[in-house]
Amino acid sequence: MSGLSNVVGAVNDVLWSYVLIIMLVGLGIWFTIRTGCVQLRRLPEMSRLLTEGASAAAKEGHISTFQAFCVSTASRVGVGNIAGIAIAVVTGGPGAVFWMWVIACFGAATGFIESTLAQIYKEPRAKGGFVGGPAYYIRNVLGSPFWAGVFAVLISVTYGLIFNSVQANTIALSVQTSFGAPTWAVGLIVAVLTALVVFGGLTRIAKVAGYMVPVMAGAYLLVAFVVTVMNITLVPEVLVTIVKCAFDFDAVMGAGFGMAIMTGIKRGLFSNEAGMGSVPNAAATADASHPVKQGLVQALGVFVDTMLVCTSSAMIVLLSPDWQQTGMTGIELVQRNLTDQLGAWTNPFMTVTILFFAFSSIIGNYFYGEVNMDFISRRPAALKIFRACVVIMVFFGSISTMSLVWNLADLFMALMAIVNLVAITLLAKFAYEALDDYFRQKREGTVNPEFDPSVLSSQKGVVCWPRKPHEELEQN
Repeated sequence: MSGLSNVVGAVNDVLWSYVLIIMLVGLGIWFTIRTGCVQLRRLPEMSRLLTEGASAAAKEGHISTFQAFCVSTASRVGVGNIAGIAIAVVTGGPGAVFWMWVIACFGAATGFIESTLAQIYKEPRAKGGFVGGPAYYIRNVLGSPFWAGVFAVLISVTYGLIFNSVQANTIALSVQTSFGAPTWAVGLIVAVLTALVVFGGLTRIAKVAGYMVPVMAGAYLLVAFVVTVMNITLVPEVLVTIVKCAFDFDAVMGAGFGMAIMTGIKRGLFSNEAGMGSVPNAAATADASHPVKQGLVQALGVFVDTMLVCTSSAMIVLLSPDWQQTGMTGIELVQRNLTDQLGAWTNPFMTVTILFFAFSSIIGNYFYGEVNMDFISRRPAALKIFRACVVIMVFFGSISTMSLVWNLADLFMALMAIVNLVAITLLAKFAYEALDDYFRQKREGTVNPEFDPSVLSSQKGVVCWPRKPHEELEQN
């Protein structure tokens, strides 16, 4: 078994250190250029759409744009946004934070493309609402059911089963460390809670995420904000250090410069998931009047994940003057710094935060699995079996060691990302056309743009967007 783990680990090193970084960064830059830097120029519209979605009630059986945003955020924002950032700072230095910001800026363009495509090519569900994602646009537009099936299986296994067992393992170990509870008991409770949510279907998952994510992220961001304000005089120095270390030319010929870049890029890619093909599965379920709306909202999600949550973790670490002398890393370093700044009460607070982050990830991860189970098989029995397997894996993960499982998850996720990146590269022109149509309508004074697939150069694979009569188009 250790031999298999070593082989999988070696393949992962090649994929994650070279192949995926080149593809993700390269495409992020290209999509930024091709969309006219939509992720930065249209930030006001992104914020407006998110606020609009938060105040609008979802139709019966449907998922609102805000709920879809919360589901994707629930999956993106996890323990890695706390522990992973601390590890990145210790490993790559403060400069890693700068490169994490850079990759988020480019990744948001990729996130816009894949989520817009997911909306364009979504399909209606028998029980109401919509379903879609890479598997659907690979099959219906590119005409490749084999690769669509490969993607659906990879994401269902990776997110629905493997990642959820890892998140459950994190919860069980955290509770055991803080309160001494046996991992099997914690695992049983988490498995029951998971069953209560996932057996309620996609709409219940979206509602739970819609309540949990703002509270979870808001509480953590508030604590980070308090720490930042308490050390406001150090903030300029920390920001200068981040930028200076990002371009530490004294170390160009050594490990410092390269380590800062590689660590920051990897952490950014792992965290915001732009281009991985996961977020489009949530984006497709939203009930939006135009595909670009969800594309813009999900692009904003990349910034929320990286610029807010990840940066908050970085500031908690870097605002402690002696962070390099502690010999600590990961969640241990974050908890130690918070205790020094705010007191011992932050230890149980961080335990609860980790529980919320990890459980919200379980919910978001399962959501992606169910969307793709709709693709693999629409038989009710198949979905029930999948749900049962998710609950079992949550309990199993709570009592197991996870090294091989983590390596397999990384491999599956890499393969999944490569399939999706090839697909969105081939289909990106339709996202560009939808983007042009949306802002053309805005320029003409349309408050709430509506999508007509006739603006696309090809309507192949479009099933949820009926064409308007010509007379109605002229009136709009």
